[in-house]
Order: sequence, then C-alpha cells, then structure tokens
Amino acid sequence: MEKIINAARADMAAYAPYAEAIAEANFIRVLDAFREKKVSTQDFASTCGYGYNDSGRDKLEQLYAGVFGTEAALVRQQIVSGSHAITLALSGNLLPGDELLLLGMPYDTLQTVLGMHRRIPGSLSEYGITSRVFDLDFDHPDTGALCAALRTETKMILIQRSRGYSSRRSLSVPEIKKIIKAVKTARPEMIVFVDNCYGEMVEEYEPSHYGADLMAGSLIKNPGAGIAPAGGYIVGKKEYVARAAARLTIPGAGGELGASLIDNRLFYQSLLLSPQIVLEALLGAVFTASFMERLGFWVSPGPLEQRADIIQSIGMGDSTRLQAFVQGIQKYSPVDSFAVPQPWPMPGYDSDIIMASGSFISGSSIELSADAPLREPYLVFIQGGLSRYHVVRAVTKTMADMKNQGLLSP
Repeated sequence: MEKIINAARADMAAYAPYAEAIAEANFIRVLDAFREKKVSTQDFASTCGYGYNDSGRDKLEQLYAGVFGTEAALVRQQIVSGSHAITLALSGNLLPGDELLLLGMPYDTLQTVLGMHRRIPGSLSEYGITSRVFDLDFDHPDTGALCAALRTETKMILIQRSRGYSSRRSLSVPEIKKIIKAVKTARPEMIVFVDNCYGEMVEEYEPSHYGADLMAGSLIKNPGAGIAPAGGYIVGKKEYVARAAARLTIPGAGGELGASLIDNRLFYQSLLLSPQIVLEALLGAVFTASFMERLGFWVSPGPLEQRADIIQSIGMGDSTRLQAFVQGIQKYSPVDSFAVPQPWPMPGYDSDIIMASGSFISGSSIELSADAPLREPYLVFIQGGLSRYHVVRAVTKTMADMKNQGLLSP
C-alpha cells in the first residue's frame, strides 16, 4: 500500500500549484475587503437583547457583500444550517402560486422543505408554492431546453452547485455563469438562486460575481473555516436579502433584529482564513480520490479534475464497506475518536444516514467528515479537513484497517 500512498501524494503535489493560486487570489480579495470596510477590534464585541444598532454584525454583513460582490448580505448566528439559510431565501421570495424550478433533484433536506413527496407542516407546498425538477444533464447543460421549460408561474430557478447525495458532477462557476446568462436573456425578471454550500472559495470567483440574484450557505462549512461555531449567510440583491431577513425575524424589522450573542471575532477571523482552510480540504480531497481510485474504487471527481466544491464521492460497493469506511474516519478524528457511528433516521432524510464528524464544531463539514445514506449505489461523501495531513492519515489508516478486516478485494 506504500506505493499507492506515494503515488497519491504525488497527485496531491501536482494539483497544489493550481489550488494555491486560487487560494491566494481569494485571500487577497478577502483581505482587501477587510481593509476597505475598516474592520477594527471594536467590531468584535458581542451584543444582547434585540440587537438594534449592532455595528459589528452590520459591518460583517457589509464585508460578506463585498467579498461576494453583492448589494447586501444577511450573516447571522441564528441561522442554524445551510438548509435553513436556503429556506429563508425561498420562503421570503416565493408567494402562493409561484413555481420554483430546480436544476436536478435537490439535496434530501431541501426536498423536505419543499414538501416534494408529501405535505409536511411548514413546507412550501403547504403554502401553495410549487416546485418542479428540470432534468439537467450536468455533463452537458442544455440552456436552450432549460429556458424553454420556464413557465409563466416560474418565479425562481434554484441551482445547487454541489452534488448533494448523488453521483452527478458539481457545477463549476463558469458553467453556472452560462446558465445565468441564458436565463436572464430569456427572462430578465427571473430570480436565479444558487445553493453555494461546499463551493465557497474553491474557485477564484463565486456565482454572485456573474449575476446570481441570491446565494446562500453555511458558516460551519467553507466560510466558517472550522472557527465559526454556528450560523449561515445569504447574499444577493438588496430586495431579495431583505425579504429573507423578514422571514428570519419579523416583517418591518428584518435585519435590524438579531443580537451577536457570540463574539463576532470568530466570524470575522473565519472568513479571513477560509481560503487557506478550503485549500487544505481540496488537497486532502485530491489525495483521497487518487488513493481510493488506485485501490479500485469508483471516485468522483477524479484525482486531477478541476473541482467546484470540497466534496469527494466514493463508491463503496456495499453497505458493510460503506459503514466501515465512515467508522474509520471517525476513529482517526481528533474529537470523539472512540465513538462508533451507526446508521440512524436523521431528520429531513428519507434514508438512514451514517455520519462521521469527529469535529470541534458539531456537524462541521469543513472539518474532516464523511457521511452517506444507506441506499444503493452505496456512495460515501467525504469532505473537509483543516489540514491535508489529517486527511491523509485518516484515509490511509482507515483503508489499512479495512484490508486487515478482509473488506478489500484481493
């Protein structure tokens, strides 16, 4: 196995200059935004109560808007997940009778939010908002067919940048740019919303730099850099962000409410560090793809493919190997290494989920984590890693253990 490890290390080294150039460009953009907004230590203070006149919170949102190239931002500790941020953006900007067009089947939790399969209390379908899936060919996106699929009642298009729990490719920013341009040419009033989870800082620019009207993500993923203890963000046009803020708090007050109960320093510092941490996660993913492919496993993306997010998917072949792999990643984690993950009916999912997350921030997926639904074709999704060295250690030791248990093909 040592020869395979060395070959995977060589692939990681070959990919590094490309990824480092992107990380440097992103860091410079973030640093320049900090300087332009005149961030000071006074902005790091926490607040309480209603949160009126929270200058540190307001400047943080100005900073996010600057980094992502948008008119406005909502960056809040009170947003509990990426799915929550997406739900706020949808429920704030869609009204009864409106249709949401999805490019491909969305992530499991969003299917629940939309009420796609059954009417769940509080789901968008309960309020008369319909959703429809456009079967996009992610290898060769047909923008003409997409524009032809737009209906009079279609108000918003949702582009999920990452693959979610599927085998399809993640969409790159240039591909999203083409989709946005085509949709806006056909229907200028259409709201183009990008689920940006797992994609931040992976490429030099974000979809919002190319005309996305709304974008949302989680602060315990890429932009939180393993430091932000909670939260999510929404960036985009001022009108659309304000409507999302009204759903987070109350109409008429919106973004004026919401105290910074946690020290704001963590949210500022995490944004500054995010390009470097995303770089570490990407290099770990390249190693994982190369190593696992050389062991005979199906991987996507391939080792040296251009990446649009931090997720690496691996075909484990069966439930036993899948569970053993996830349990191994947990075993070689810095936190709760003694725990043994088991499948469980995680809220918002239609299949039992097994998840390794030996992280400092509960549920953080910019820290090394692995998760999978227990269903065919038994794909496991591994992402994150504050250090590439941790990823290398965890993956190689896990596979060595699986080999000793007779779980690898001879």
